[in-house]
Amino acid sequence: MAKIPMKTPLVEMDGDEMTRILWQQIKDELLLPYIDLKTEYYDLGLPMREQTKDQITIDAANATKQYGVAVKCATITPNAQRVEEYNLSQMWKSPNGTIRAILDGTVFRAPIMVNGINPVVKNWKQPITIARHAYGDVYRDTEFRIPCTGKAMLSFLSDDGAVQMNQTVYDFECPGVVQALYNKDDSIRSFARSCFQYAIDTKQDLWFSTKDTISKKYDHTFKDIFAEIYEAEYRAKFEALGITYFYTLIDDAVARVIRSQGGFIWACKNYDGDVMSDMVSTAFGSLAMMTSVLVSPDGNYEYEAAHGTVTRHYYKYLKGEETSTNPVATLFAWTGALRKRGELDGLAELSAFADKLEQATIATIESGVMTGDLVGLWEGDAPAVKTNSVDFLKAIRANLDKLL
Repeated sequence: MAKIPMKTPLVEMDGDEMTRILWQQIKDELLLPYIDLKTEYYDLGLPMREQTKDQITIDAANATKQYGVAVKCATITPNAQRVEEYNLSQMWKSPNGTIRAILDGTVFRAPIMVNGINPVVKNWKQPITIARHAYGDVYRDTEFRIPCTGKAMLSFLSDDGAVQMNQTVYDFECPGVVQALYNKDDSIRSFARSCFQYAIDTKQDLWFSTKDTISKKYDHTFKDIFAEIYEAEYRAKFEALGITYFYTLIDDAVARVIRSQGGFIWACKNYDGDVMSDMVSTAFGSLAMMTSVLVSPDGNYEYEAAHGTVTRHYYKYLKGEETSTNPVATLFAWTGALRKRGELDGLAELSAFADKLEQATIATIESGVMTGDLVGLWEGDAPAVKTNSVDFLKAIRANLDKLL
């Protein structure tokens, strides 16, 4: 059949290690045979980030603002061990943190539910969507290793010199560490509006949680801005739809989430959302079974896999050993981006292809064919058949051809 045409390119951000291998396998097996794929390619693999002094990451984020839709592979955020392994000149920042800072949006992550794989939390009947603020916090922090005794200070000086604040953080009597985080009212407002609007669009209740009783300025600002915007702009819309907005402390929220049946959006600050999205996805099945999209206030979308680069499998792959790495989250990053590109460009055929590719993927798992991470979770009627990554993609393609 003729390949499905595209008008506007996707911004394609390649990544690292095993997910980089899967990235190309997905393109070769499930995309290029069916789509006249147009992308603006950026290699965000760690060697290229080192070579360009991370300018490639900034360029990819700006290209997303230009083209409107991006798809991103998992990437390495280097620690000290990675600096040595890759002979880096410095410990580069998280690429996701850089991209999110430039786009200033909210990350929405939801589990991919499959019949035969039941949540670990047995009362969860519907997906729980994590809305993660994608700006600031520890991902853009400033931190020091304190080498000796002395006083750590937090200070602020306004541009006109009229406002000056100084506060002692701690009098160090021995070596230690100090860290400063920041956020902006404008970004918090964008986060709140994105969450409220997403709740309206999907007709789901919205929960929001921080630790404002301990963080009386930082976290309390989040709480206050959410409350202000809800009352002024969204209460009437929520009540008309019969949905609710609920605020509670994050420790209370965790307990409530575990006891719930799901079916709501849980909004979290940046770090909280990072941790809780992993918890929710694992409890629903696997880290590789979760969609993730960054939505910016000005209508840009970046789809990515919510998990890491699967380093352990990559080392096996380099030895020539067979791997059974789950490609579903990476594949759904592609389908999400293709669907959105189709919607924005008026290409119904492209969006329909993305839908069918997701259906084929779920049908493959429900038939009992799956990667190793899912075998131990399988409770379906068909016997579970563990397959390697390439054969799993081929099985998806066979089901896709039936749908097409």
